[in-house]
Amino acid sequence: MNSEIIGLSDWLKTPPGAYLLAWERAQFDEAVSDIFGYHALQLGLPELDALQANRMPHRWLAMVPAALSTEASSQRWYTGAIAPGAPGSRRAALLTDPGALPFPENSLDLVILPHTLELSRDPHATLREVERVLVPEGRVVICGLNPTSLWGLRQRRGNLYQRLGYGEQFLPRTSEQIGYWRVRDWLRLLNFEVESGRFGCYRPSLTSQKWLDRFKWMDTAGERWWPIFGAVYFLVAVKRVRGVHLLEPGWKARKAPAAVPTVVANKEPIARSKSQA
Repeated sequence: MNSEIIGLSDWLKTPPGAYLLAWERAQFDEAVSDIFGYHALQLGLPELDALQANRMPHRWLAMVPAALSTEASSQRWYTGAIAPGAPGSRRAALLTDPGALPFPENSLDLVILPHTLELSRDPHATLREVERVLVPEGRVVICGLNPTSLWGLRQRRGNLYQRLGYGEQFLPRTSEQIGYWRVRDWLRLLNFEVESGRFGCYRPSLTSQKWLDRFKWMDTAGERWWPIFGAVYFLVAVKRVRGVHLLEPGWKARKAPAAVPTVVANKEPIARSKSQA
């Protein structure tokens, strides 16, 4: 691994980065295709169009200015330009502080955070802001690097070697790797309910495409035998608000049951019969 590759944008062009990006793209497409609403936001990572399978009419990509991000290469996104050599990249619609999103409360139906928390200088503030702008029953989709994996182990070893004056990092430089269970705890404190979660990318921390392909079998074996040790985690959470009940649309309203006819005794014929008698 070239020691100059220190940002996520550069690292995603390497064989392990492309492998990770392909897995995440498939997960996002599956997760967001059936999420309905009007407004969706992806915060960061223009190399991945996480909303391409979503059908909401208003979808935005927001980028974080370099001064508010830990990624050294994020300066190139300050103007919202598309990365050269990345055909899947999108043009940023706005620049924003992840801890102060320019949206009113309860205004977004879906927020996508692809590696946003680990690149943020204050991941707690980012999650709190996501909770603020999401509507009740709105969803947040998060993916991040798993520190308890073969990739995370190699990264910690690389950090140690760098402090000793030699060695290289395998993964891009981030503020910290936030574990899956830690993110779940943060979400629970903000009244989110985790709908689904999974891990992926079980191949070893190799930089060669040839050797990554040889260990393709580990993706299937990992899901079965060591599912929590994937290099990346992916989860979907729903914002719950106590005391709030969503109104069903009119076409879903239940029809009132038809009145059951009842038999009413009519005494008039009896009265007539008595008079005739």
